[in-house]
Amino acid sequence: MVTRIWIGLVTVLWVTMSVLLWRSEFSHRGHVASSVPPAVVWKKILTAPDSSMLEIRHGTNRIGYGRWRPGVGQEIATGARMIEEEPLEGMVPQLANYTLDFDGNLRLADFPARLSFASGMKLDTNHAWQTFEVRLTVQPDVYEVKANAADETVRLHVNAGADRIDRTFRFADFQNPQKLLLELGGPMLPAMAATMGLPLSTNKLSAASLGLRWEARNDALLIGGNRVRAYRLESRPLERFKVTIYVSPVGEILRAELPGNIVLVNDHLAGLRNATEHD
Repeated sequence: MVTRIWIGLVTVLWVTMSVLLWRSEFSHRGHVASSVPPAVVWKKILTAPDSSMLEIRHGTNRIGYGRWRPGVGQEIATGARMIEEEPLEGMVPQLANYTLDFDGNLRLADFPARLSFASGMKLDTNHAWQTFEVRLTVQPDVYEVKANAADETVRLHVNAGADRIDRTFRFADFQNPQKLLLELGGPMLPAMAATMGLPLSTNKLSAASLGLRWEARNDALLIGGNRVRAYRLESRPLERFKVTIYVSPVGEILRAELPGNIVLVNDHLAGLRNATEHD
């Protein structure tokens, strides 16, 4: 029980620290031959017309299912209108924000019960994140993180039997992760974080220290014997892991390759044997 709680804590804190760097990484530009600006690809992801239903695999074994849902929010702006024939004079819909949601469930070998997850992020029209939250549930345990850019706070909530945590942190607290983890769990938690590769010796987290830099280029997936155009996004967190995401020309997630041999495959491609090859 205690081990599961600390694993959950490390996971949600790591996700939070990564998300706090979203804005700087969103605008990063790659300089590889045949490359495209990563922001162009992310823009397509944010404005994709449909959700991406993803099968979650560990190697070749299916372990779960997830749904990736982009959204575009609008608000009504008032102002004088020259065309009186409009049914609502002066009411003009304008882009207000973008949202990204990812939820689903999976079964892991180290957990006796199925793990459910739900996450969501809201970004403003300049692609700067506004709110972020992630919730992990392994019945009956619940781990939850909520971050708010406006008030620069992160709330951590854990409800796991006798072990309960409900604390709010300032963004500045994440500048010294070792101190924060020691405060939460004693020497055991920093040791676990070090094993996962989190930088604990620096007093300032940065995109460079976490290795969170995106590169994007044109690529293709082999689907049913045909090569289908796709964008390929790549990042190397901590310079020791690799994340690769294949995106359709309209922003749909086709395939994602994550550390730990975790692969997410679009449900439309999951039954196609050749949908895993690329140039």
